[in-house]
Amino acid sequence: MDILSERINSLPVSATLEMASKARELKSKGVDVIGLSLGEPDFNTPEFIKQAAINAVEENWNSYSPVDGYADLKQAICKKFERDNKIKYKPSQIVVSTGAKQSIANVCMVLLNPGDEVLLPAPYWVSYSAIATLAEAKSVIIPSTIENDFKISPEQLEGSINSKTKLVMFNSPNNPSGTIYTKKELEAMGEILKKYPDVYILSDEIYEHINYGTPHFSIAGIPDLYDRTITVNGVAKAFAMTGWRIGYIGAPEWIAKACNKMQGQITSGANCIAQRATITALNEPITKIQYMIDEFAKRREIIIELLKDIPGIKLNKPSGAFYVFPDVSSYFGKVLNGKKIKNATDFALYLLEKAHVATVTGEAFGNGNCIRISYAASEEKIRLAIERISSALK
Repeated sequence: MDILSERINSLPVSATLEMASKARELKSKGVDVIGLSLGEPDFNTPEFIKQAAINAVEENWNSYSPVDGYADLKQAICKKFERDNKIKYKPSQIVVSTGAKQSIANVCMVLLNPGDEVLLPAPYWVSYSAIATLAEAKSVIIPSTIENDFKISPEQLEGSINSKTKLVMFNSPNNPSGTIYTKKELEAMGEILKKYPDVYILSDEIYEHINYGTPHFSIAGIPDLYDRTITVNGVAKAFAMTGWRIGYIGAPEWIAKACNKMQGQITSGANCIAQRATITALNEPITKIQYMIDEFAKRREIIIELLKDIPGIKLNKPSGAFYVFPDVSSYFGKVLNGKKIKNATDFALYLLEKAHVATVTGEAFGNGNCIRISYAASEEKIRLAIERISSALK
């Protein structure tokens, strides 16, 4: 008899974490696996941030932190939103969480009821649909293709809205595709959303600074949508602070208050030392982390040039984040070294087993024709990984 809850039984395992686990298992057996599955910068956290954490330890910041974050951190987040996004929030509209994933989960748990629908422009980050499932809502996928740079149209958005629609999740720059919606494109989406006052918008902007030229635009910057938009961000990606686990939201005050209540019963406040370090990270100019963004831009050029030479792989040029999302559907139905490739999952597993390169199936992101490859790894590892992939596909 299965005594686990329907809630956990209905929840898929995170595809990115599952692939990372498979890669670690092979490594433990002595296999030289190159991991290009996780979205984790290979840089160390910048020294000025580490020093702030050391100072916090020495100053004895060791007590429980406020559930929604230290007051001076929330003030720093407000200043960051005004400086970088031209959005004005008050500290009462900010909630700091244990990573942006918890921020998103809080929002879904306080807004969604059983039977509500959540619109997911695909490709979307793997946890969006799983978190919606946990909140007993239904995910509605809005598809896109590599030919249109993985962007949905305003017409597609409107065609997906009905009386059950409660939330739409935008992610720009996008994980897994690296696509960035321009200000003009988001304003066109905004014109549609203005017609539907009962639909809320979650704008996940965690990759905003990993951007190769397309100016970032925040949906909450559209005046008519400000009161219906929850802006999610954090320090994991741009500041190489994945393990520090700090995310945050700027939201209408009543939503922030509800998230604070929810978080108070789940984890309470985020790590005290990480919060103190985040104040320093956000107060410093973005130029202090530009060296990482420049390096990602260089790696993007390298991985695209290398993948272009592999027959059957279709590419676009991502504008942000540190992923490529090639269409590999030309390999479906083929037999490679005795293994029949039926779908993107088979393709990703084949690369792991034969090329010893860990990637992630696009099926987990709502696009079954693609795989995600992270280039948040060293140039040496990227070159060797693509060389192995090329050999395995011959």
